[in-house]
Amino acid sequence: MATLAGWHVEMEFTEEGHRTSAAALLRLMDGSELRARGYAMRHPSDTDQLRVGEEIAGARALMDLASQLLDKAHTEIDAESGRHSYPLTQ
Repeated sequence: MATLAGWHVEMEFTEEGHRTSAAALLRLMDGSELRARGYAMRHPSDTDQLRVGEEIAGARALMDLASQLLDKAHTEIDAESGRHSYPLTQ
């Protein structure tokens, strides 16, 4: 089976105090780019586990990317078909 496309998501993390931020970038084959952000907050009484904050912030950024991809796909479907399509998330 041939690979039709490959996507690579770039993810960067920053931590400031109790807050971890994730910035995600996805470049699509049509030349468009989608950008998303996700955040995590550590309670002051929790132990310092940077990896956990990255996982939560990263997951939230990826969920935002997924939502943007669905919106983009449905916009393209609507433009081609002339009808309104409905994402499964609605």
